[in-house]
Amino acid sequence: MQNFISEYLAAQKKTLDSIPAEAVAQLIQVFKEAWQADRQIFVFGNGGSAANASHFVTDLGKGASDKLPKRFRCMSLNDNVSWLTALGNDYAYDEVFVGQLRNYARPGDLVMAMSVSGNSPNIIKAVTWARENGLYTIGLVGSQKGKLADLAEFSITVGSDHFGRVEDAHMGICHLVCYAFMENPDLVNN
Repeated sequence: MQNFISEYLAAQKKTLDSIPAEAVAQLIQVFKEAWQADRQIFVFGNGGSAANASHFVTDLGKGASDKLPKRFRCMSLNDNVSWLTALGNDYAYDEVFVGQLRNYARPGDLVMAMSVSGNSPNIIKAVTWARENGLYTIGLVGSQKGKLADLAEFSITVGSDHFGRVEDAHMGICHLVCYAFMENPDLVNN
């Protein structure tokens, strides 16, 4: 068991080291601009990425917003279970995110999708719709990249295809975005 733990942690450190710092700095700038323009921010994913989307929106909407003169307008599309199940049941599972965007999203808003494989049909459908309707699209993916990496206008690839390690790294990126605002109050003035 010690070997397993040591090897896992070594692989996790390697995955975290693969996060491109310059791309994260650009991502922080994108969120700053969305905040300045009072854009709505939509975040979503499946499975562990759904949990990450909820966690990120909580940190952005509460923690990061607590340090700012106005608040982030953000929403995880994973959090309304009755709506998700209605869309999935009445239409199809690939409609669970795009169906919500059709109601809420406006041109100029921001969409961030997280997908380790980058190929989830419901993610691809929602990001495609977002691009076609003038939203700015972001994808966080693993090393497989999938369709999402090319479809999103801005993407960050984490250097692993291990679901747990990529999801941990994606949450690390999300924390970097939030803590940039929490721990750098001058960020909003520059």
